[in-house]
Amino acid sequence: MARSKRRLGKWTRRGLITAGVLAGGTLVIGVAIRPGHRAPRLRDVVADPDEALLNLWVKIGPDNRTTAIVPHAEMGQGVHTALAQMLADELDADWNLVDVQEAPAHEEYANHNLAKGFLFGDAQIPRALVGTVDGVVLKLTQAMDLQVTGGSLSVRATGLHGMRVAGAAAREMLAKAAAAGWDVPERELVLRNSHILHEPSGRTATYAEFAAAAAQISPSSKPRLKDSKAFSLIGTSVRRQDVPAKVDGSAAFGIDAQPPDLKTATVRSCPVFGGRVAAVDDTAALKLAGIERVVNLGDAVAVVADGYWHASQGLAALAIKWTTNGRDAIDQAAVFAQFDGVLAQAEVDDAGDVEVEEGDCEAALAAASKRLEAEYRVPYLAHAAMEPMNCTAWLHDGVCEIWTGTQNPLGARAAAADAIGFDPDNVIVHNAYLGGAFGRRSVHDYVVQAVRVAKAANAPTKLIWSREEDIAQDRYRPAVTSRFRAGLDDKGRPIVWTNLYVDKHEPAEAPRIPYAIDNQRIASMPSPTHVPFGVWRAVDHSQHAFFTESFIDELAVLANADPYRFRHDLLARKPRHRKVLDAAANAAGWGNALEPGRGRGIALHESFGSIVAEVVETRMDAGNVRVERVVCAIDAGYAVNPDGLTAQMESGIVYGLTAALYGELCLENGRVKQSNFHDYPMLRIDEMPQVKTVIVDSGGPLGGAGEPGTPPLAPALANAIHDATGVRIRELPVSKHDLNV
Repeated sequence: MARSKRRLGKWTRRGLITAGVLAGGTLVIGVAIRPGHRAPRLRDVVADPDEALLNLWVKIGPDNRTTAIVPHAEMGQGVHTALAQMLADELDADWNLVDVQEAPAHEEYANHNLAKGFLFGDAQIPRALVGTVDGVVLKLTQAMDLQVTGGSLSVRATGLHGMRVAGAAAREMLAKAAAAGWDVPERELVLRNSHILHEPSGRTATYAEFAAAAAQISPSSKPRLKDSKAFSLIGTSVRRQDVPAKVDGSAAFGIDAQPPDLKTATVRSCPVFGGRVAAVDDTAALKLAGIERVVNLGDAVAVVADGYWHASQGLAALAIKWTTNGRDAIDQAAVFAQFDGVLAQAEVDDAGDVEVEEGDCEAALAAASKRLEAEYRVPYLAHAAMEPMNCTAWLHDGVCEIWTGTQNPLGARAAAADAIGFDPDNVIVHNAYLGGAFGRRSVHDYVVQAVRVAKAANAPTKLIWSREEDIAQDRYRPAVTSRFRAGLDDKGRPIVWTNLYVDKHEPAEAPRIPYAIDNQRIASMPSPTHVPFGVWRAVDHSQHAFFTESFIDELAVLANADPYRFRHDLLARKPRHRKVLDAAANAAGWGNALEPGRGRGIALHESFGSIVAEVVETRMDAGNVRVERVVCAIDAGYAVNPDGLTAQMESGIVYGLTAALYGELCLENGRVKQSNFHDYPMLRIDEMPQVKTVIVDSGGPLGGAGEPGTPPLAPALANAIHDATGVRIRELPVSKHDLNV
């Protein structure tokens, strides 16, 4: 794989992507954000004399291979394939001649298309304003060092607004170049499978033959995109680009970096969040074999050695005293007591940050024939990515090179530069495949530590966190308490729904429900703790889906109604939601009789533009719950890669099932009590249920895939357990409950 050339000079933050660059026999095609041709300024950035060009969005080499330059990290979600697929379809490229290259950590590759999709969605921007809008959004994302992969936005934002547009623009450029070269009308040309055909004369050429000429043409900022009926690649399950290397072991992850004369380090931060190093005695550690240096980072201590084992032994030999600012008295019971007090006072004061207020909830509650109140809780959760946090740093010749796996290479570059006083232009990020992330690798604490340690060691240094450090120093999904009140009329229909919970994060819509209930009030109260917050797969949706879909199930039981039919009847105004719910129920055989000890539960939730319903089937065995089957239905608008979408649903289900069954971090003496997989367990392969995914292509706006499969799992599981045992799970994880009934 080609590598990007090191930048020699300072780049101005100009709001444009080039029409094209030609060097070394390779065409690079971008999307014009503002008029102009950047080829002269970009040649030293995109290629060394002996290598092909690799920047911007599309390149076509002399061998007629097309390379899609993708500004997102590959962390197992298949985004490199899906985005390349969208580009190649618009380009009419032969998929067998398509390669993928991840975009470098360079400000011109800030995720302006992602931000554009987030800000404007599917709104049609007038052609005359496209360049201006793109330029403004690019400057905004550059200022934020935003090159992030997350929020299930890659396909629905970068794919739609970037990759498809880039592919279509490149196709137009090739067609114009061929028409001029052959002196024929452009309308007579046929472009397909990376070839150009002029049927009247019988002439044919590869894309490569017109690459140089096409590079001289300025692209359209708003080229004509295909109608979905004309797709040839989008909507098909093309082969994954990243899988072969992961199968044969050649795939490079951050932890595989091996610059010359490498040292290895590991680190320990204050176990009580926010604490600092008061004193460190390194006498015993420095006497051990292989120890090079001990580095006091102020809030952590690192040991540099000639290997990880020696570094970890040196770390264990340190005597460290910490300052904790009294936070070592906080435990989990105190946190939940704090939440309870905040909610109780808010109920007395009728307070809260109101998100939804419709009708007259108090009057409806007073008039209800039946009323129900319930409180739910979820614990802190860690990301527990399989590849531990790591970063290799090497300061030399006025630059700092870092090798890591990050969800935001530009953010990593900025964080590293700030930590060691470098200009960001002098920090080079070599981003690799990510061995698990789910939000954790969007925070760069481990990168900052690595560059500081490498600077102190004056040698290339690979910093590796232990699993214990990872669990103890994560950025956590927060613990939350959520309270509900609801009422039914005399026909068993819900007429009022109120919800008050602590600590709102994002997305804002997470606690909202799709059901037609006339009187609603949803509000939150702040209740901060010293535990660091982190974005965890599906963010607030992962908590609130459990709350809302469990409570709606409780209302169905109170109404003596079938939980599926109860939901179905409340979705008359939401035909897409109803169709997804029906698809999951029908595929699961809802209504078929179950044997004693078995249960079936259903849940529906919309997140990141996708609607997902899941049915979980469980079997009870001596008080233990066994999840035997999960049926998932998803409407993501249109499945760009059905196999990839299915894989993401399966992945989200595994992640959600692990959390629902086992996930729990508890505070003890101000710190996380759990330390490794023996007390923070993961789902094992023998516990994996059968999973069936049904794709509902509604033709609606594109939705996300990486996260929406997770939120419905926990409530569907809890509802299935209730169906089997009569036990209502209102606090996760399931493993803390006695199910011997």
